Amino acid sequence: MDQLGSRAPKKRSRALAVPVGLALTASLAFLPVVSASAAPLGNTADAAPASKADTSGPKLSYVANLNAYATMKAAKKAVERAGGTVVTTYEQIGVVVAHSQNPDFAEQLRAQRGLFVSVGATRTAPMTAARTTDEGATQQLSAADAAKAAAAAQEGQEPLEPNQWDLRTIKADKAHKINDGSRNVTVGIIDTGVDDTHPDLAPNFSKSQSANCVGGVADTTEGAWRPYADGSDHGTHVAGTIGAARNGIGVSGVAPGVKIAAIKVSEPGTSLFYTESVVCGFMFAAEKGIEVTNNSYYVDPWLFNCKTDDDQKALVEAIGRATKYAERKGTLHVASAGNSDQDLAADSLVDDTSPDDATPVPRTIDPKVCLDLPTQLPGVVTVSATGDKGLRSYYSSYGLGVVDVAAPGGDKWQVPDTPDANGRVLSTVPGGGYGYKQGTSMAAPHVAGVVALLKSAHPSATPSQLQAMLKAQSTKAACPTQIYNAAGTLVDATTCASKWGQTGYYGYGVIDALKAVK
Repeated sequence: MDQLGSRAPKKRSRALAVPVGLALTASLAFLPVVSASAAPLGNTADAAPASKADTSGPKLSYVANLNAYATMKAAKKAVERAGGTVVTTYEQIGVVVAHSQNPDFAEQLRAQRGLFVSVGATRTAPMTAARTTDEGATQQLSAADAAKAAAAAQEGQEPLEPNQWDLRTIKADKAHKINDGSRNVTVGIIDTGVDDTHPDLAPNFSKSQSANCVGGVADTTEGAWRPYADGSDHGTHVAGTIGAARNGIGVSGVAPGVKIAAIKVSEPGTSLFYTESVVCGFMFAAEKGIEVTNNSYYVDPWLFNCKTDDDQKALVEAIGRATKYAERKGTLHVASAGNSDQDLAADSLVDDTSPDDATPVPRTIDPKVCLDLPTQLPGVVTVSATGDKGLRSYYSSYGLGVVDVAAPGGDKWQVPDTPDANGRVLSTVPGGGYGYKQGTSMAAPHVAGVVALLKSAHPSATPSQLQAMLKAQSTKAACPTQIYNAAGTLVDATTCASKWGQTGYYGYGVIDALKAVK
């Protein structure tokens, strides 16, 4: 999430890794196989039609998660009887996406336990028109700074590479001398869209693996994956960090030889990331053979989704099923920890931003029960952010046993010795330009790029094997004595805990691109 690494334009403290001992429901660990021949429990599907459903409420979107014995045919009939319209179905994971104006739609479906495990609204406000984890607005690269960088570039460097302190931090510049990555590996950028016409992105862009998933149905028409005309530059910036080509133009990505694909999931106007769109994104990535996904956002409208709430429980279930399905198909997911400067391993946290599509109602939550999606789901690599000096970035969330690894996300107070002296991360922005962002949104794509290099070197490695290698190859980092706060003042790092060879700030350590290619 530059505003917080993961929710572009919405300020968000970005995402994290799953806490030790965190387990989702059995239905997430063992997804149901929905068979056309399987019989639903009871006679729900063939029950006499109920009276006409109430349509007096606002039009909302819902996800309905089938149980292990339900048929999709029966589920569809139940949705229609309750006054819903089926938008799309995912038989592979037993999920239905539907719209309804019936205020009791979810409750009526939940009552049919022979069909559904959970049902929930994906938003709290009527459908009109998720957030990213970047911290602050984009700072455009000036012509003067571009000229300074180009004048300082050495043989073999891209023109703006002298300003890319982040590449040198993880030894990506040295890795490029050995292996830029394989064209057989694709990183899917689930985000606000990517400008594939950018000269630094076009050489590596895979149109056949790109789509617009907004609303829950994949649209693969030409250019559907691009940012809205008035939309966010977030996805394009993330794309450059992962896979900007080494072509003598602009910047270099961490893995400049791999392919990148765009899966747009953010709503027009609001840039909110709703469950139905995100589920579509993971399922599309799985079916298109994408090896790595980058997720620099959290799923709106809840910063934390509590499994004790019927609606939020259904969102956890649906997205968990989708990420697990993609993982079984060979996809590893990377997500930002968020930009809230919160300890995700704490016993309790205050969430004062949810729901973000209506009036927020402050609440105290247990992050072991209320999850940041997709960050805290099992199998997802959670990433915290660091600056040029190696300190945790002032905005980055953290948590012992939650954060897996750390990576450069930028920190305006940690000023590097570069021509531009800018502590943020420089990358591509729409229209052929370049700009600076900071956030765990910028840290996650560095990890996605290193995972792509690992997959290039070990093409038969499974997602779990790639994650194990990523952690083992990271450079251990002890808790620092001081870090910068939001005001730029050095303060004691009293919130950093360590155990099991990990720390709450850095997880298993800072990623290393050179080890990945060796």
